[in-house]
Amino acid sequence: MCDYSLHHVASRPAQIGDRLLTTRFGATSTRGFCAVGSPHVAICLQPGTELAFDNDVLTAYDFSFLRAIWRRKSRGRVAQFRQVNMHRPNVHHDALEFPDGEIVMLTSLRPGQYARVLQLPPARRSDSDHDARTAREGGVEPNRAFQPDRA
Repeated sequence: MCDYSLHHVASRPAQIGDRLLTTRFGATSTRGFCAVGSPHVAICLQPGTELAFDNDVLTAYDFSFLRAIWRRKSRGRVAQFRQVNMHRPNVHHDALEFPDGEIVMLTSLRPGQYARVLQLPPARRSDSDHDARTAREGGVEPNRAFQPDRA
């Protein structure tokens, strides 16, 4: 899923093995991921997607004098994509959670960092998929054992 601030940018969903690059999109402060070689296409991650960075992750912590000062933020190179502050519609939601529990907003990532998609979350069935499957199976829930009537 791409953050609300990237809805005006061309995008596609992440795939296992994608080589990603942290980037700044357009003339905004919005940062996210693009595929290496496709700088104008945002790569949208689903919550639970696991990434491995080539190096320790750098983030901005001070914007004094209109320039960011970068520092090492994480203690690991593997992170899982999360969404935070979902109750607040007009703020950034996309974040990474590191093994030590630290959460880093994507908008604070330094552009130019490489990562690879290691794993996608399991596919979630929508209610309409569930309803269609239940109807095809004659109203029987998919995980219930079928026991024929014995006459």
